[in-house]
Amino acid sequence: MTSSQQPIAPDDLAELHVDQQLCLALQTSSSLITRLYRRLLTPLGLTHPQYLVLIALWEFDRPMTMGDLGDRISMETGSLTPLVKRMEAAGLVTRKRDEHDERRVWVEATAKGNGLRHEILRVRREVVHQLPVTSEQIAALRRLLQDMNEALT
Repeated sequence: MTSSQQPIAPDDLAELHVDQQLCLALQTSSSLITRLYRRLLTPLGLTHPQYLVLIALWEFDRPMTMGDLGDRISMETGSLTPLVKRMEAAGLVTRKRDEHDERRVWVEATAKGNGLRHEILRVRREVVHQLPVTSEQIAALRRLLQDMNEALT
């Protein structure tokens, strides 16, 4: 009898309960928090990924390559490129090919994109206010998840 055919002990079966799955808890929390953001960002004409792009660009306060931007917000090029193109069409960012390496594309927030800082700060604060945890718990959870994500990558 192979190990996969051995009976599973009752205590071990508890590991197979849905409510014991970290992946489901993370997925559910992510979905619920993103829904909060969506409700507050929609009146600004923004999606949650667009919000993250703008914040990343503001953080560095300089043009970023698409590669650096994707790394910063953990988004693959295949998803990031159409997102940034839509943002460019909306006048929120500009894209420019590197003069020395045309494979590299630089992205920068426009005046219109930069003009959203106060509204986006308000959105972030409202989301934090609606979460049923303290600021300290948010910071601790974020640190734990960042450490875990770093270790997994």
